[in-house]
Amino acid sequence: MSTDRGPRRLSSLDRRMLVAASVTALSLTASGCVVVHGENEMIPAATRAEAAEALKEFTTAYNAADKAYDSSLDADHVTGALGDIDEARLKAGRANNPNGNSAHSPLEFTDAEFTIPKKPGWPRWFLANAKGNRGGDSRWLLVFTRDALDAPWEVAYLTLVAPDDLPEFKKDTDGWAEAVDPNTAELAIPPQDLSKRYTDYLKDGGRSFADGSHTTGWREKREQSAERPGLVTQYIDEPLTAGDYQPLALRTADGGALVFFTTRHFQKQTAAPGTSVPAPNKNVRALTKGEIKQSLTMEFVSNEVALDPMRGTDTVSVLGRIEGLTGAKGE
Repeated sequence: MSTDRGPRRLSSLDRRMLVAASVTALSLTASGCVVVHGENEMIPAATRAEAAEALKEFTTAYNAADKAYDSSLDADHVTGALGDIDEARLKAGRANNPNGNSAHSPLEFTDAEFTIPKKPGWPRWFLANAKGNRGGDSRWLLVFTRDALDAPWEVAYLTLVAPDDLPEFKKDTDGWAEAVDPNTAELAIPPQDLSKRYTDYLKDGGRSFADGSHTTGWREKREQSAERPGLVTQYIDEPLTAGDYQPLALRTADGGALVFFTTRHFQKQTAAPGTSVPAPNKNVRALTKGEIKQSLTMEFVSNEVALDPMRGTDTVSVLGRIEGLTGAKGE
């Protein structure tokens, strides 16, 4: 199973730089100058030029990794849910195609828009909304994060959403957006609780989420495939909220929020005595540990984007979800 990514540790060089910065700050304060500390001040997470450059660098690295089936080529540009999904995809691709991806077609983005919140402290993050050369009319939503000023921008969330589903964001007079406190009680579900509430819903149902392909539709598909002649399928869902999997939310113009969050899912297929589990495809086999005899347990990581309305006004709508196999075990 994959493990949560924690905060990065400071190298000795980083510590020396921080000490030097602290000395400089004290000197400036003593001389009567005003010192602005990014940890406390509300500042834009990035300039628009920096955001555009981050998208360009991600696209270049992603295409290089996809062409070679080599996760080391974009490891510095992905993290969190997307990092898990991308690494496993490339691992399976390399196992089945050691010479690289002969079917590689470069991913390209146009008409990019950037929603950049003002916020104190770290991590800093922003949303890129672009048109891709695949995915039909859908808009690609990429959430870039970084944990320090000298750290690279990494994409933690990547989802596709229909253009008409995108909300209008709240912005100040300079065009900067507003990040939402993950523990706020102003919304139907606090962003920090959204991952757990969603996994609880997948198990037990309820009325917290609006009907749709990622809610009622997903539950119905599971029910239909739970029991078939000679095969039983079980599902276990887990929230992921720590470290690079933390939810990120932007305030919408109507007072709600657009929230990106992560979940983990297990799907176990067990064959009846005298029968066998259906043969998985080559990508599943490449990520499978152990011998598939009577059961196969597959692990998936999923990143979702949802509209979380103001408390008491409506239910949460899951707009998009991208899921990827990250591991499997045969028994």
